[in-house]
Amino acid sequence: MLKRFLSYYKPHKKIFALDLAASFTVSLIGIIYPIITRTMLNDLIPNKNYQMIIMLSVGLMGLYLARMGLHYFIQYQGHMMGVKMQAKMRSDMFNHLQTLPYKYYDNNETGKIMSRMTNDLMDISELAHHGPENIIISSVSIILAFIYLSTINIWLTLIIFACAPLLLIFASLLRVKMKAAFKESRLAIAEINAKLEGSISGIRVTKAFTNTPVEQEKFEEGNGRFVEARRNAYRFMARFHSFSTFITDVFNVVVLIAGGFFLYGGKISFGDYSTFIVSVNVFLSPVMTLIGFMEQFQNGVTGFERFVEIMEEKPEYENPNAKDLENVKGNIELKNVTYGYNEESDVLNDVSLKIKKGQTFALVGPSGGGKTTICHLIPNFYGIEKGQILIDDIDIKDITLQSLRRNIGIVQQDVYLFNDSIKANILYGRPDATDEEVIEAAKRANIHDYIVSLDNGYDTQIGERGVRLSGGQKQRLSIARVFLKNPSILILDEATSALDNTTEILIQQALDELCKGRTTIVVAHRLSTVKNADEIAVISGGKIVEQGTHTYLLEKGGIYADLYNLQFKNNA
Repeated sequence: MLKRFLSYYKPHKKIFALDLAASFTVSLIGIIYPIITRTMLNDLIPNKNYQMIIMLSVGLMGLYLARMGLHYFIQYQGHMMGVKMQAKMRSDMFNHLQTLPYKYYDNNETGKIMSRMTNDLMDISELAHHGPENIIISSVSIILAFIYLSTINIWLTLIIFACAPLLLIFASLLRVKMKAAFKESRLAIAEINAKLEGSISGIRVTKAFTNTPVEQEKFEEGNGRFVEARRNAYRFMARFHSFSTFITDVFNVVVLIAGGFFLYGGKISFGDYSTFIVSVNVFLSPVMTLIGFMEQFQNGVTGFERFVEIMEEKPEYENPNAKDLENVKGNIELKNVTYGYNEESDVLNDVSLKIKKGQTFALVGPSGGGKTTICHLIPNFYGIEKGQILIDDIDIKDITLQSLRRNIGIVQQDVYLFNDSIKANILYGRPDATDEEVIEAAKRANIHDYIVSLDNGYDTQIGERGVRLSGGQKQRLSIARVFLKNPSILILDEATSALDNTTEILIQQALDELCKGRTTIVVAHRLSTVKNADEIAVISGGKIVEQGTHTYLLEKGGIYADLYNLQFKNNA
């Protein structure tokens, strides 16, 4: 893990080296003040050498001005280095998230992923900048302090430094507990973000059902867990800081008492004794910096561990020998496909079917029967282990994921639109399309006339998830997107089930146009929309229980006929 962390410093080696050099110089300047103090107390003031006193004072001011500039460089350039490292980690995480399979997103909430990409990476950035800087400044300052204090009185210095191991021992004992506590608080923050993301996304549903108290209760439950997690983390941190502060206070008492005895015994001059009392802060200050750094270190390490957890998630599997799918005809075949989203139960059980090129093939049946699962398996969103899915007699496992999905268009009931312009959302079907092609796609989807009636036309912003559009308008935008993509295979998964009859007729016209010349798989509950399909398969309990044309299935008098007659009665 350390090697992975250090790799992010490589593009910034020059700034990193300058930052460390500046930190080292700051440490050197820090030791100048006690040296000048000792010289003044022992020599210049007793001998009334005012000229040298003024010269040293002016020189010291010059050094402090230089140190101010170095601090500016460390704070600005050092932080920018940390921000750039954070941005690179964020890019790496985002790019890796794009490669993860559907199953990962089934099991991980968006809010928790967002927490890792924002809060965790921010703490990593702070550690990346302040970590080396604090270690360099503190370590060099402690070494220089030891050397300098030894020149004043070696025995008094050894007594002071003998107390240092107490801090190291205590820090080591609490480090493990602090790490666990801060990791727990990270999980609590991620839980809050997940709850918050879900609540805000569903705010309209919450208001419609007047369930604000329910959402508040769920949020406060997570908020309470966060408080307890932070309470635990800060309890260990408080122990650490209170004890370490006590030790540093003890240092001052030791200096006062031991130095007093040495002064009384004539083993140290009054000037050196006064200098030692002033100079002991040169040692204590970096020690306290290291103590304060422990919290930042734990936050950063915990955040990086959570970053690594995502980066080590396995991406979607693609056969290294997979080839691009070209000149697609659109023949689809499922051979003895068995699949379950978990090991406990199978959604599909030994399903076999053939769909010929250019054919419209409908999947109908009770909810949960496996219709949508088939739609997810054909683009290889979920890898199957039992059975085969072939496109033009090629196993989809031997086709590159990009070329496979490029040739499949999907229109779903739950349309996802981005918080962008109408044009940008249509362009998602083919980002390199021309304006003329976008307009043509919109016309074929029966949405162009509505778009040009808007003040900003195709540049109109549609809001988050297309909130400023009606259900039918969102659906027609998604159809326009697929028109622009121009795939050889089309999957319509409940594309019109949530619409009113008038809107459904309008969209059905667009879908009929979209289906021309393509192999089309239609999933529908409204059987009236699939009665003209070339073939209909009834799926129930993960199996194909009936298959044939609309007329054949009605004459058979089985499940399809029962479902159709029931819907006909309801619509009568």
